[in-house]
Amino acid sequence: MKTFAFAILSSAALFLGGCAYQLGDARPSMMRGITTLSVPTSKNKTLEPNVEGLLADTIVKELQTDGTYRISYTDRADAIVYTTLEQVQRSPARAVRGNVLATSEYIFTTTVSYEVIDRATGKQLMQGAVNGRTSFFVTADLQTDEIQALPLAFSDAAVKLASRLSEGF
Repeated sequence: MKTFAFAILSSAALFLGGCAYQLGDARPSMMRGITTLSVPTSKNKTLEPNVEGLLADTIVKELQTDGTYRISYTDRADAIVYTTLEQVQRSPARAVRGNVLATSEYIFTTTVSYEVIDRATGKQLMQGAVNGRTSFFVTADLQTDEIQALPLAFSDAAVKLASRLSEGF
């Protein structure tokens, strides 16, 4: 009985021995040599005023939270992340009960394009676009509601951008 149990345990140990999880660099291959990033003030192609700094700050905070890259000044960074606010869209999500023409909740979507440039060579490492979404309920002032929802949509876009830069997806 002991030899049977020993045989099962030893075969299990051999079988499972190669299945160990390994920690390592999860960065995309084109970002392997990059350790520091710079995120200059974003560009704005929308009619939303004064949001360029807010978007860049939100992206920097999320990259710092992620911890894969250090944030540095442009002249010291390995790569520069240029971002552009391409679109801000508000669409109705829920109508007021009893009045289908009035909206009680909106979905707020922002589209942010990005381009990562190697500072030393000028070569483009990555590019693409991410969407940030949030929803908000309508109170007395729709414009104030939108202003309050914008940082949440930027935060969602920044999480997706940090994930693409650090994990590739």
